[in-house]
Amino acid sequence: MNPKVDFYFTKGKKWQEEIERLRMIVLNCGLTEELKWGCPCYTFQDNNIVLIHTFKEYCALLFFKGALLKDTSAILIQQTENIQAARQIRFTNIVEITEKEAILKTYIYEAIEVEKSGLKVALKKTTEFAMPDEFQQKLDKFLSLKTAFQTLTPGRQRAYLLHFSQPKQTRTREARIQKNIPKIMEGKGLDD
Repeated sequence: MNPKVDFYFTKGKKWQEEIERLRMIVLNCGLTEELKWGCPCYTFQDNNIVLIHTFKEYCALLFFKGALLKDTSAILIQQTENIQAARQIRFTNIVEITEKEAILKTYIYEAIEVEKSGLKVALKKTTEFAMPDEFQQKLDKFLSLKTAFQTLTPGRQRAYLLHFSQPKQTRTREARIQKNIPKIMEGKGLDD
């Protein structure tokens, strides 16, 4: 147990018993406990394997390379269609965790083996993401914007494309694009 992570297990009343049990299960699999993104993260040889996190409706184990797991029990959930590698196992009570303990350990050990093998999730290329017409028009019109966008990391490019594509109304898409042009020109990502 890492004392830097202890606060996460005592900060809230909801899910406290559940996440404590998940913590014990994960630690019993020989992983190192760290604090990353404000959550308990469990690593093997400095590689992220699984994370414990809580939401309003459930708590979960998130497997960083969950897409590569066999999921023989069909319990892994892709949070959204845009999540490529990570998968969750969600829980709404302690009984579910207790009943699935052996399965959870199997998944954790499999995730460790995936990491040891060096397998990588084949991520979609940025060009495979939808390009909103409104943004394409701006890129075609302003060469400096196109150059700035192309010099962003692929992850930053994808984040912008997803953000710009979400609204249904053209007016909202255009507003989002206009608001973020200065950040793109500065080489910053959506959340920088």
